[in-house]
Order: sequence, then structure tokens, then C-alpha cells
Amino acid sequence: MQQQFKAISLSYKSAPLDIRELVSFDEKACKRLLNYFKEFTPISEALVLSTCNRTEVYYVAEESCHEEVIKLIGLERRIDNIGAYADYFRQINQPEDAVKHLFRVSLGLEAQVVGDMQISNQVKNAYQWAADEDMAGPFLHRMMHTVFFTNKRVVQETPFRDGAASVSYAAVELIEELTVSFSKPKVMVLGLGEIGEDVCKNLADHSKAEVYIVNRTLEKSLTLASECGFSTIPFESFKDKIAEMDVVISSVMMDKPLLTKKLISQSEILSHKILVDLSVPRSIENSVEDIPGVLLYNIDNIHSKANATLERRVSAIPQVEGIVNEAIAEFSDWSREMEVSPTIKKLKNALEQIRQEELARYLKSLNDKESEVLDKATKSMMQKIIKLPVLQLKAACKRGEAETLIDVLNDLFDLEKDQVKAE
Repeated sequence: MQQQFKAISLSYKSAPLDIRELVSFDEKACKRLLNYFKEFTPISEALVLSTCNRTEVYYVAEESCHEEVIKLIGLERRIDNIGAYADYFRQINQPEDAVKHLFRVSLGLEAQVVGDMQISNQVKNAYQWAADEDMAGPFLHRMMHTVFFTNKRVVQETPFRDGAASVSYAAVELIEELTVSFSKPKVMVLGLGEIGEDVCKNLADHSKAEVYIVNRTLEKSLTLASECGFSTIPFESFKDKIAEMDVVISSVMMDKPLLTKKLISQSEILSHKILVDLSVPRSIENSVEDIPGVLLYNIDNIHSKANATLERRVSAIPQVEGIVNEAIAEFSDWSREMEVSPTIKKLKNALEQIRQEELARYLKSLNDKESEVLDKATKSMMQKIIKLPVLQLKAACKRGEAETLIDVLNDLFDLEKDQVKAE
């Protein structure tokens, strides 16, 4: 396993929503953070994953850079006292643990709603951003492609991703329960990010509601409304329509709440109004709960609502973990082989140098055909000679004994000396 791989994680398991929203990042912020790592730290590869439930950094560096990572997170989010939040971050220093954590997060095993399908796309985006900023190297490339292949196996071989037990689906189930007495509740979906779009699709499949979509980009609203059979409201006039709504679901990314107590208090609430905030940072002011008749739910209130689907997923966890363990074992073998690849390359170079020196002694007295035969024969001999040491090195990797064999080969062939000459 790559001995330099580490991770740092702040998630719903270690931090409440008000802390998570302080250190959440959009695409531009993630890319800026990656460039901070490149400029100010010895980190050579990194991936920044930021969702409503977690902000995590996976990185490759010889020494722990957790303190620097936390400081740079504070710099990007303009948190002067970021050190005061250090205890919310879980530090993962062992490479095996960091790799396993990334696999489990990517497959939804660590999601607040087990098996949440949105995490796969969020991880893919994080990987793409790392590649865009030249912060994905051989180790990260290989690991992420292994993660994606493992996810495909899980989808094909288990019921873990069956159904739609995502946060957005859980929100729709909650709304259906709370509006059971309504003949046709009016629902406004505010914001069409990944969660907002997923909410609309779930509402189209599972709800009797009259749905209105609001988004800054009207074209996106119209396209999705046409697909789902909903109506649209222009973003600039949605505040005038809130009074008419029974339910408002907000997933808008903003630094400050978009729906305030002052705004909601202007509505005449005859029975009750349901507000669901799926944003991180939150887009609905917490004090709206003080208004009589207002029910506010945020991302931490929405727990495992998709009961039947969730039960199937939970029962499939041992099967998923078995697949994950197989994938990690294969990746671990590759990673260990990567550690001995420099020694294999130096050994090949050393033998090739000997071959070339010996060839030079005899080629002067040979014609072209004889030279070709001799070159071919000596290459074949060299390949057969090196085959056993290479196989033994790879086998030693799996046993965790490669270091001893590397030292033996270095001494036998004086490989370190040859490396100095090459440099």
C-alpha cells in the first residue's frame, strides 16, 4: 500500500450541521483549495470531497499535512479561528485506513442515508476537479478507477443500490407523510442543483403534489418542468408566491439564508407551512420555527425514510463489504508492486548495461545478420534471467517482505551506484 496516502474527514458523524456548513465547498472553492495544496504544502496528489454530509481531503505526502490542510480550509472559508474546530476533523494516517474510508464513502456505506446514490457522482466530480488542477497522479488515478469499477460490481451483483433511498427521496417521503390530509398540496422546489433536480424527479414519480420549480436559470427550470409535468416560477418573483405554497423545499447554495423569518412571516398561515432545507450552508433561517404554524426540517432531521428499500440495502451491506475488501486487496497488491517498480527498473537497466557492454566487444567482428542474431539471443537470455527476481519481488510484496529482497538485489547488483551514475 502506498505509504504516503492519508485523509482528513469532517462528517455528520463528527460534526453538527452548523459546523459542516462552515467548511463546505463548491467546485470553484475545491479547485482553489487544491491549488493551495500545490503551492503551500508538500502534497503531490489530492482529492477534495465536499457534500452536505462531509468535507474530506485525501492526499499523498511523505509526512502528515493535517494541520496545514485545516489551516488552508480556514483560509478559503475565511475562518480566523479554524484551530478551534480541529477536533471535529478525523485524522486518518494509516494508508490502509484512508483507502478503505474512501471506498466506503464512495459506495455509500458511510452515507447518512445508506447507499445514497448521489455520492457516486459527487466523488466523480471531486476526482475530475483534482485531474483538472493536475493534482491526480498515478496513485489517485488507479485508486479512483478501482473505486468506480467496484461501484459497478456492487450495482450489478447486489441490491444495495436498488430503489431510491437518497436524501432527496427521504425528503419526498417526509413531505408525503406530512401532507397526507391535503388533497393536492402546493410544493415549491427552490434550486436545481443535483439534490433539487433529484427531488423533482422523485416528486414526479411518487407524489400527488402540484409542483412549482424555481431556479436562477429559467431554461433549466423549463426543461425539467416539461420532463416532470410541473410548472415554473421565475426566480425574481418566487418570494411573492411563497404565501400560496404548502411546502417549500430549498437546496440553494448561498452564504446567507435566502428564506428569512421576515419573509415567511409575511405569509398568512391558515394551518401549517412545511419548509425543508436541503442546503449546506443552510438557505432557510433557523428562526422561522418561531412563526406559529411553520414546520422546519433540515438535512439532519431527514433520516432513513425509505424504509423498505433501506432494509434491503442494509441487508446487502455484508455482501458489499466483501466486494470492497476484494477490491482493496487487489489495489493493495498493485500499490505494493508500485513500491518495488523502481528496483525492477534499476535491475533491468543494470543487466541491459552489462549486455550492451558485452555486445560491443563482439559486434565489430560480426556481419549484420550475425549481429541481429546475437542481439536477439542476449535479449532473450536477459529476460529469462530477470524473470525470477521480478516474480520473487512481486510475491514478497504480497507477503509484506519486499524491503528485504530489495536490499539483497541492491547489494548483489550495486543498483544504488548505477542509479547515481544514471543521474
